[in-house]
Amino acid sequence: MAEPVRVRRLSDQEGQKLQRLVRRGTGSTVRLRRALVVLASAGGNSVPVIARLVQADEDSVRQVIHRFNQMGMPSLDPQWAGGRPRRINETDEQFIVATANTRPTALRQPFTRWSIRKLADYLADNPERRVQIGRERLRQLLRKHEITFQRTKTWKESNDPHREAKLARIEHIMENFPQRCFAFDEFGPLTIRPQAGSDWHPKNHPHRLPANYHKLHGVRQFHGCYSIGDDTMWGAVRERKSAANTLSALRSIRAARPDGAPIYVILDNLSAHKGHKIRAWATRNKVELCFTPTYASWANPIEAHFGPLRTFVIAGSDHQNHIALRHHLHQYLSWRNANARHPDVLAAQRRERARVRSERQHRWGHPTTKAA
Repeated sequence: MAEPVRVRRLSDQEGQKLQRLVRRGTGSTVRLRRALVVLASAGGNSVPVIARLVQADEDSVRQVIHRFNQMGMPSLDPQWAGGRPRRINETDEQFIVATANTRPTALRQPFTRWSIRKLADYLADNPERRVQIGRERLRQLLRKHEITFQRTKTWKESNDPHREAKLARIEHIMENFPQRCFAFDEFGPLTIRPQAGSDWHPKNHPHRLPANYHKLHGVRQFHGCYSIGDDTMWGAVRERKSAANTLSALRSIRAARPDGAPIYVILDNLSAHKGHKIRAWATRNKVELCFTPTYASWANPIEAHFGPLRTFVIAGSDHQNHIALRHHLHQYLSWRNANARHPDVLAAQRRERARVRSERQHRWGHPTTKAA
Protein backbone atom coordinates (compact mmCIF):
# COMPACT_ATOMS: atom_id res chain seq x y z
CA MET A 1 0.00 0.00 0.00
CA ALA A 2 1.37 3.38 -1.02
CA GLU A 3 2.26 5.82 1.68
CA PRO A 4 -0.03 8.84 2.01
CA VAL A 5 1.23 12.08 0.51
CA ARG A 6 2.44 14.39 3.24
CA VAL A 7 4.63 17.46 3.41
CA ARG A 8 8.10 16.99 4.79
CA ARG A 9 8.98 18.15 8.30
CA LEU A 10 8.96 21.97 8.41
CA SER A 11 11.70 24.07 9.92
CA ASP A 12 10.79 26.56 12.63
CA GLN A 13 11.23 29.46 10.21
CA GLU A 14 9.03 27.85 7.55
CA GLY A 15 6.32 26.99 10.06
CA GLN A 16 6.22 30.52 11.49
CA LYS A 17 6.08 32.11 8.03
CA LEU A 18 3.28 29.79 6.86
CA GLN A 19 1.34 30.53 10.03
CA ARG A 20 1.66 34.28 9.47
CA LEU A 21 0.47 33.95 5.86
CA VAL A 22 -2.59 31.93 6.84
CA ARG A 23 -3.54 34.12 9.83
CA ARG A 24 -3.27 37.41 7.94
CA GLY A 25 -5.22 36.18 4.94
CA THR A 26 -3.94 39.03 2.76
CA GLY A 27 -1.91 39.17 -0.42
CA SER A 28 -2.10 36.81 -3.36
CA THR A 29 -5.02 34.37 -3.22
CA VAL A 30 -2.94 31.64 -4.87
CA ARG A 31 -0.14 32.07 -2.35
CA LEU A 32 -2.61 31.97 0.54
CA ARG A 33 -4.30 28.75 -0.65
CA ARG A 34 -0.97 27.00 -1.19
CA ALA A 35 0.25 28.05 2.26
CA LEU A 36 -2.97 26.68 3.75
CA VAL A 37 -2.46 23.33 1.97
CA VAL A 38 1.12 23.00 3.22
CA LEU A 39 0.25 24.03 6.77
CA ALA A 40 -2.71 21.62 6.88
CA SER A 41 -0.56 18.77 5.60
CA ALA A 42 2.13 19.55 8.17
CA GLY A 43 -0.56 19.32 10.85
CA GLY A 44 -1.33 15.71 9.89
CA ASN A 45 -4.43 16.24 7.72
CA SER A 46 -4.92 13.82 4.84
CA VAL A 47 -5.20 14.87 1.22
CA PRO A 48 -9.00 14.35 0.99
CA VAL A 49 -9.53 16.47 4.11
CA ILE A 50 -7.29 19.27 2.74
CA ALA A 51 -9.08 19.12 -0.64
CA ARG A 52 -12.43 19.71 1.09
CA LEU A 53 -10.88 22.47 3.22
CA VAL A 54 -9.60 24.54 0.28
CA GLN A 55 -12.31 23.43 -2.16
CA ALA A 56 -9.78 22.03 -4.60
CA ASP A 57 -9.08 18.80 -6.46
CA GLU A 58 -7.08 16.13 -4.61
CA ASP A 59 -4.52 15.93 -7.43
CA SER A 60 -3.95 19.70 -7.13
CA VAL A 61 -3.35 19.30 -3.39
CA ARG A 62 -0.83 16.51 -4.00
CA GLN A 63 0.93 18.65 -6.62
CA VAL A 64 1.29 21.56 -4.17
CA ILE A 65 2.72 19.24 -1.50
CA HIS A 66 5.21 17.63 -3.91
CA ARG A 67 6.38 21.05 -5.18
CA PHE A 68 6.87 22.28 -1.62
CA ASN A 69 8.92 19.19 -0.74
CA GLN A 70 11.15 19.93 -3.76
CA MET A 71 11.41 23.75 -3.73
CA GLY A 72 10.40 24.91 -0.29
CA MET A 73 8.83 28.32 0.24
CA PRO A 74 9.39 29.58 -3.35
CA SER A 75 6.85 26.99 -4.51
CA LEU A 76 4.09 29.13 -2.97
CA ASP A 77 4.64 31.96 -5.43
CA PRO A 78 2.48 31.70 -8.56
CA GLN A 79 4.36 31.39 -11.83
CA TRP A 80 1.97 32.60 -14.44
CA ALA A 81 2.48 31.14 -17.87
CA GLY A 82 0.53 30.39 -20.99
CA GLY A 83 -2.24 32.59 -22.28
CA ARG A 84 -2.42 34.31 -25.62
CA PRO A 85 0.95 35.28 -27.11
CA ARG A 86 1.77 38.97 -27.06
CA ARG A 87 0.70 40.77 -30.20
CA ILE A 88 2.98 43.76 -29.54
CA ASN A 89 6.68 43.10 -29.17
CA GLU A 90 9.40 45.47 -27.97
CA THR A 91 10.12 46.71 -31.50
CA ASP A 92 6.46 47.60 -31.98
CA GLU A 93 6.47 49.36 -28.61
CA GLN A 94 9.48 51.45 -29.62
CA PHE A 95 7.77 52.34 -32.89
CA ILE A 96 4.63 53.43 -31.01
CA VAL A 97 6.65 55.68 -28.69
CA ALA A 98 8.60 57.20 -31.60
CA THR A 99 5.38 57.88 -33.52
CA ALA A 100 3.72 59.51 -30.50
CA ASN A 101 6.75 61.80 -30.09
CA THR A 102 6.59 62.86 -33.75
CA ARG A 103 4.34 65.70 -34.85
CA PRO A 104 1.59 64.46 -37.18
CA THR A 105 2.49 67.06 -39.82
CA ALA A 106 5.94 65.47 -40.12
CA LEU A 107 4.18 62.21 -41.07
CA ARG A 108 1.97 63.97 -43.65
CA GLN A 109 -1.12 63.88 -41.47
CA PRO A 110 -3.61 66.79 -41.72
CA PHE A 111 -3.58 67.75 -38.02
CA THR A 112 -1.17 69.29 -35.55
CA ARG A 113 -1.51 66.88 -32.62
CA TRP A 114 -2.38 63.26 -31.91
CA SER A 115 -5.42 62.06 -30.06
CA ILE A 116 -5.51 58.47 -28.79
CA ARG A 117 -7.99 57.52 -31.52
CA LYS A 118 -6.02 59.22 -34.32
CA LEU A 119 -2.75 57.66 -33.15
CA ALA A 120 -4.29 54.17 -32.97
CA ASP A 121 -5.78 54.56 -36.47
CA TYR A 122 -2.46 55.72 -37.89
CA LEU A 123 -0.56 52.82 -36.29
CA ALA A 124 -3.04 50.34 -37.73
CA ASP A 125 -2.67 51.68 -41.28
CA ASN A 126 0.66 53.31 -42.04
CA PRO A 127 3.18 52.57 -44.81
CA GLU A 128 6.13 51.87 -42.50
CA ARG A 129 4.93 49.40 -39.82
CA ARG A 130 1.41 48.35 -39.01
CA VAL A 131 0.57 47.80 -35.35
CA GLN A 132 -2.90 46.77 -34.22
CA ILE A 133 -3.52 48.16 -30.74
CA GLY A 134 -6.56 49.20 -28.76
CA ARG A 135 -7.01 52.70 -27.43
CA GLU A 136 -6.82 51.67 -23.75
CA ARG A 137 -3.67 49.61 -24.27
CA LEU A 138 -2.16 52.52 -26.24
CA ARG A 139 -2.92 54.88 -23.37
CA GLN A 140 -1.23 52.46 -20.93
CA LEU A 141 1.91 52.25 -23.10
CA LEU A 142 2.18 56.04 -23.34
CA ARG A 143 1.80 56.33 -19.58
CA LYS A 144 4.43 53.63 -19.06
CA HIS A 145 6.94 55.65 -21.10
CA GLU A 146 5.94 58.91 -19.32
CA ILE A 147 4.46 60.48 -22.44
CA THR A 148 1.73 62.86 -21.28
CA PHE A 149 -0.54 65.44 -22.91
CA GLN A 150 1.18 68.79 -22.36
CA ARG A 151 0.65 72.36 -23.42
CA THR A 152 2.94 73.60 -26.17
CA LYS A 153 5.48 76.27 -25.22
CA THR A 154 7.43 78.68 -27.38
CA TRP A 155 11.11 79.49 -27.06
CA LYS A 156 13.90 81.14 -28.99
CA GLU A 157 17.27 79.66 -29.75
CA SER A 158 20.16 82.06 -29.42
CA ASN A 159 21.64 82.89 -32.82
CA ASP A 160 24.52 84.83 -31.34
CA PRO A 161 27.79 83.65 -32.98
CA HIS A 162 29.66 84.59 -29.77
CA ARG A 163 27.23 82.83 -27.42
CA GLU A 164 29.74 80.47 -25.81
CA ALA A 165 32.37 83.18 -25.40
CA LYS A 166 29.89 85.53 -23.70
CA LEU A 167 28.64 82.84 -21.34
CA ALA A 168 32.22 81.88 -20.55
CA ARG A 169 33.10 85.49 -19.76
CA ILE A 170 30.09 85.90 -17.46
CA GLU A 171 30.91 82.68 -15.65
CA HIS A 172 34.57 83.70 -15.35
CA ILE A 173 33.96 87.10 -13.75
CA MET A 174 31.30 85.71 -11.38
CA GLU A 175 33.69 83.05 -10.11
CA ASN A 176 36.85 85.17 -9.91
CA PHE A 177 35.62 88.74 -9.20
CA PRO A 178 32.32 88.41 -7.29
CA GLN A 179 33.00 91.52 -5.17
CA ARG A 180 33.41 93.63 -8.32
CA CYS A 181 30.62 92.01 -10.34
CA PHE A 182 27.17 93.57 -10.73
CA ALA A 183 24.03 92.80 -12.72
CA PHE A 184 21.57 95.28 -14.20
CA ASP A 185 18.17 94.91 -15.87
CA GLU A 186 14.70 96.41 -16.07
CA PHE A 187 11.64 94.88 -14.43
CA GLY A 188 8.20 95.76 -15.71
CA PRO A 189 5.96 97.12 -16.94
CA LEU A 190 4.57 98.21 -13.59
CA THR A 191 0.87 99.04 -13.84
CA ILE A 192 -1.63 100.35 -11.29
CA ARG A 193 -4.40 97.77 -11.22
CA PRO A 194 -5.39 94.82 -9.02
CA GLN A 195 -2.93 91.97 -9.47
CA ALA A 196 -3.82 88.30 -9.03
CA GLY A 197 -1.91 86.53 -6.28
CA SER A 198 -2.24 84.12 -3.37
CA ASP A 199 -2.14 84.29 0.42
CA TRP A 200 -3.38 82.50 3.54
CA HIS A 201 -7.13 82.67 4.21
CA PRO A 202 -9.91 80.40 5.50
CA LYS A 203 -10.93 77.65 3.11
CA ASN A 204 -13.31 78.80 0.32
CA HIS A 205 -13.00 82.42 1.51
CA PRO A 206 -10.13 83.90 -0.52
CA HIS A 207 -9.05 87.50 -0.26
CA ARG A 208 -10.87 89.49 -2.95
CA LEU A 209 -9.69 92.53 -4.90
CA PRO A 210 -11.88 95.04 -6.72
CA ALA A 211 -12.50 94.24 -10.38
CA ASN A 212 -10.91 97.42 -11.69
CA TYR A 213 -8.63 96.65 -14.59
CA HIS A 214 -8.38 100.11 -16.13
CA LYS A 215 -4.80 101.37 -16.51
CA LEU A 216 -5.33 104.98 -15.49
CA HIS A 217 -1.83 105.82 -14.28
CA GLY A 218 0.36 104.74 -17.17
CA VAL A 219 3.22 102.28 -16.81
CA ARG A 220 6.65 102.45 -15.17
CA GLN A 221 9.87 100.44 -15.33
CA PHE A 222 11.94 99.35 -12.36
CA HIS A 223 15.67 99.65 -13.09
CA GLY A 224 17.34 97.14 -10.79
CA CYS A 225 21.00 96.75 -9.82
CA TYR A 226 22.34 93.68 -8.04
CA SER A 227 25.72 93.29 -6.34
CA ILE A 228 26.77 89.66 -6.61
CA GLY A 229 29.49 89.79 -3.98
CA ASP A 230 27.41 91.65 -1.36
CA ASP A 231 24.11 89.96 -2.31
CA THR A 232 22.33 93.31 -2.16
CA MET A 233 19.85 94.87 -4.55
CA TRP A 234 18.72 98.44 -5.19
CA GLY A 235 17.03 100.36 -7.96
CA ALA A 236 14.75 103.16 -9.08
CA VAL A 237 11.36 103.38 -10.80
CA ARG A 238 11.50 105.26 -14.12
CA GLU A 239 8.88 106.21 -16.68
CA ARG A 240 10.56 104.37 -19.53
CA LYS A 241 13.59 102.42 -20.67
CA SER A 242 16.18 104.78 -22.11
CA ALA A 243 19.91 105.24 -22.51
CA ALA A 244 19.85 108.13 -20.03
CA ASN A 245 18.23 105.97 -17.33
CA THR A 246 20.67 103.14 -18.06
CA LEU A 247 23.61 105.52 -17.71
CA SER A 248 22.22 106.78 -14.40
CA ALA A 249 22.00 103.19 -13.12
CA LEU A 250 25.57 102.46 -14.23
CA ARG A 251 26.79 105.53 -12.38
CA SER A 252 25.11 104.29 -9.20
CA ILE A 253 26.88 100.96 -9.66
CA ARG A 254 30.22 102.70 -10.19
CA ALA A 255 29.60 104.70 -7.01
CA ALA A 256 29.23 101.43 -5.07
CA ARG A 257 32.96 100.79 -5.73
CA PRO A 258 34.53 104.28 -5.65
CA ASP A 259 38.11 102.99 -5.46
CA GLY A 260 38.63 103.37 -9.21
CA ALA A 261 39.45 99.69 -9.79
CA PRO A 262 37.70 97.93 -12.71
CA ILE A 263 34.17 96.60 -12.19
CA TYR A 264 32.04 94.30 -14.32
CA VAL A 265 28.35 94.80 -15.16
CA ILE A 266 26.23 92.02 -16.66
CA LEU A 267 23.29 93.21 -18.76
CA ASP A 268 21.25 92.11 -21.77
CA ASN A 269 21.32 93.31 -25.39
CA LEU A 270 18.65 96.00 -25.17
CA SER A 271 19.55 98.90 -27.48
CA ALA A 272 19.26 101.30 -24.54
CA HIS A 273 22.18 99.47 -22.89
CA LYS A 274 24.79 99.87 -25.60
CA GLY A 275 24.68 103.43 -26.93
CA HIS A 276 27.81 105.40 -27.86
CA LYS A 277 27.64 107.59 -24.75
CA ILE A 278 27.29 104.56 -22.48
CA ARG A 279 30.25 102.76 -24.04
CA ALA A 280 32.42 105.88 -23.89
CA TRP A 281 31.53 106.49 -20.24
CA ALA A 282 32.22 102.85 -19.39
CA THR A 283 35.67 103.03 -21.00
CA ARG A 284 36.59 106.19 -19.10
CA ASN A 285 35.42 104.80 -15.76
CA LYS A 286 36.86 101.27 -16.05
CA VAL A 287 33.47 99.58 -16.31
CA GLU A 288 33.38 96.44 -18.44
CA LEU A 289 29.94 95.78 -19.93
CA CYS A 290 29.39 92.01 -20.18
CA PHE A 291 26.41 91.44 -22.47
CA THR A 292 24.42 88.23 -22.36
CA PRO A 293 23.99 86.37 -25.68
CA THR A 294 21.06 87.26 -27.90
CA TYR A 295 17.81 85.65 -26.65
CA ALA A 296 19.66 84.44 -23.55
CA SER A 297 18.81 87.03 -20.92
CA TRP A 298 18.30 84.08 -18.55
CA ALA A 299 22.09 84.18 -18.07
CA ASN A 300 21.78 87.49 -16.20
CA PRO A 301 22.01 86.74 -12.42
CA ILE A 302 19.50 89.46 -11.57
CA GLU A 303 16.66 87.59 -13.32
CA ALA A 304 16.24 85.18 -10.40
CA HIS A 305 16.02 88.08 -7.94
CA PHE A 306 13.09 89.60 -9.83
CA GLY A 307 11.03 86.54 -8.82
CA PRO A 308 10.61 87.60 -5.17
CA LEU A 309 9.67 91.11 -6.35
CA ARG A 310 6.86 89.62 -8.40
CA THR A 311 5.81 87.26 -5.58
CA PHE A 312 5.90 89.57 -2.55
CA VAL A 313 5.28 93.05 -3.98
CA ILE A 314 3.33 92.77 -7.25
CA ALA A 315 1.21 89.61 -6.88
CA GLY A 316 -1.95 90.13 -4.84
CA SER A 317 -1.46 93.89 -4.67
CA ASP A 318 -3.84 96.80 -5.24
CA HIS A 319 -1.65 99.92 -5.05
CA GLN A 320 -3.41 103.24 -5.36
CA ASN A 321 -0.77 104.93 -7.53
CA HIS A 322 2.85 104.67 -8.61
CA ILE A 323 4.02 106.55 -5.53
CA ALA A 324 2.58 103.85 -3.26
CA LEU A 325 4.00 101.12 -5.51
CA ARG A 326 7.45 102.74 -5.44
CA HIS A 327 7.26 103.01 -1.65
CA HIS A 328 6.43 99.30 -1.29
CA LEU A 329 9.22 98.34 -3.69
CA HIS A 330 11.84 100.21 -1.71
CA GLN A 331 10.46 98.90 1.58
CA TYR A 332 10.80 95.37 0.29
CA LEU A 333 14.34 95.99 -1.01
CA SER A 334 15.37 97.29 2.42
CA TRP A 335 13.94 94.18 4.08
CA ARG A 336 15.44 91.93 1.42
CA ASN A 337 18.96 93.32 1.86
CA ALA A 338 18.69 92.86 5.62
CA ASN A 339 17.34 89.30 5.20
CA ALA A 340 19.10 88.15 2.04
CA ARG A 341 19.30 84.52 3.24
CA HIS A 342 15.67 84.32 4.34
CA PRO A 343 14.15 80.94 3.29
CA ASP A 344 11.20 82.63 1.55
CA VAL A 345 13.52 84.79 -0.55
CA LEU A 346 15.70 81.83 -1.50
CA ALA A 347 12.67 79.70 -2.39
CA ALA A 348 11.20 82.45 -4.60
CA GLN A 349 14.56 82.87 -6.33
CA ARG A 350 14.73 79.14 -7.04
CA ARG A 351 11.23 79.16 -8.50
CA GLU A 352 12.02 82.13 -10.72
CA ARG A 353 15.31 80.57 -11.85
CA ALA A 354 13.52 77.34 -12.75
CA ARG A 355 10.75 79.23 -14.57
CA VAL A 356 13.15 81.28 -16.68
CA ARG A 357 15.29 78.31 -17.65
CA SER A 358 12.23 76.17 -18.39
CA GLU A 359 10.86 78.80 -20.76
CA ARG A 360 14.20 79.08 -22.53
CA GLN A 361 14.74 75.28 -22.44
CA HIS A 362 18.31 75.99 -21.33
CA ARG A 363 20.45 75.03 -18.39
CA TRP A 364 23.57 76.75 -17.30
CA GLY A 365 26.20 74.69 -19.07
CA HIS A 366 29.95 74.51 -18.98
CA PRO A 367 31.27 76.66 -21.82
CA THR A 368 33.68 74.96 -24.15
CA THR A 369 35.58 78.15 -24.92
CA LYS A 370 37.92 79.81 -22.49
CA ALA A 371 37.18 83.23 -21.05
CA ALA A 372 38.76 86.14 -22.84
